[in-house]
Amino acid sequence: MQFNQFDFHPKIAAGVVAAGFTQPTPIQAQAIPKIMQHRDVMGLAQTGTGKTAAFGLPILHQLMKGRRGCVRALVVAPTRELAEQIHTAISLLGKQSGLRSVTIYGGVGINPQITKLKRGAEIVVACPGRLLDHIKQSTIDLSQLDVLVLDEADRMFDMGFLPDIRRIIKCLPAKRQTLLFSATMPKAIRHLAQEVLNNPETVQVDTVAPAVTVSHALYPVAQHLKTDLLLKLLQQTDTESVLVFTRTKHRAKRLGEKLGKCGYRAASLQGNLSQSRRQAALDGFRDGRVQILVATDIAARGIDVSQISHVVNFDMPDTADAYIHRIGRTGRAARSGAAFTMVSNDDGVMVRTIERVLGSQIEMCRLDGFDYDVPAPKRPAQPSRRPARSLPRAKSQKNKVKQPSGNRKAAAGRQR
Repeated sequence: MQFNQFDFHPKIAAGVVAAGFTQPTPIQAQAIPKIMQHRDVMGLAQTGTGKTAAFGLPILHQLMKGRRGCVRALVVAPTRELAEQIHTAISLLGKQSGLRSVTIYGGVGINPQITKLKRGAEIVVACPGRLLDHIKQSTIDLSQLDVLVLDEADRMFDMGFLPDIRRIIKCLPAKRQTLLFSATMPKAIRHLAQEVLNNPETVQVDTVAPAVTVSHALYPVAQHLKTDLLLKLLQQTDTESVLVFTRTKHRAKRLGEKLGKCGYRAASLQGNLSQSRRQAALDGFRDGRVQILVATDIAARGIDVSQISHVVNFDMPDTADAYIHRIGRTGRAARSGAAFTMVSNDDGVMVRTIERVLGSQIEMCRLDGFDYDVPAPKRPAQPSRRPARSLPRAKSQKNKVKQPSGNRKAAAGRQR
């Protein structure tokens, strides 16, 4: 099948050619015709399968007819990085259409966003929190909305956005087309789909397991030796571009700094960074100036870099779904990739869960020449604190000066 079989508006077809698209991916081939028929769609596909174009192209095609200068399509995404990625893809595909896209998310000033909205935009790509801010301040008009897209719905659930999503939906026209895309379908997302979708068509592509182009390996190691093992792995592995996942933003920051001190072109991507620094880290990773990006799960679905050769789980993810999302960053665009996961004694249950999802055991590996028996550093002893001395009650009473029972002011005067 070829893209020209979709019969897009000529200016949208030109955007497809400019993007270098020839053959649609499975999710695109199945979803695009149904969306162009104005059906509600629930799309289930793993990260990196082309979901953005799957909904972006038919939306652009539909918006070529009708009103301009008002918000007619709203895409809600869980992270700033993903919002920018969607906005960039839609802007590229619709470059010749004259349709305008605006991003809305927190961490940056709201006034420039208000200015862009006032100038007029047909497509808004937003994160839930900042979108609610605009709705409360009446700085966005969604009364003319034709299409709502909830992208990475399971990730929004993981991040606690479902109550915000429900509040947003209450502010939208009841008559609209709704598209929901997700890599997995937990119970909460099924309930949401039943609430917001009207007789939907379901499109499902490879949702249970990561791409077959990814190899998996487990590296058992004590927590205090993980950084040393990572450095050894990097020395012994032929890597192009490496994405390292940590559980906390503080660990991501420290590990990124450590790798930099060891001579690697490294950066961290975590919630404490300003939007400009986060964007700089992502841009550097995309163009190769940054070889190793250390990130928290906030980046698991916001990085569109096809040449990532390795994903390293410095910390075991909390769920098998999170594992799939993380390693979905490698093995893309028909390339092979590798996923290394460092495991400690507490990770056995999660390892078995991931293996059930993959349908096979993951190889346990040990690095030759690495000393796994180095003891954890001892914590410095805390100085013992002596209890504060207090005067015995009896003694303090003896030393207390008693005032005469008569005129106290006169007595005080006599003492002066």
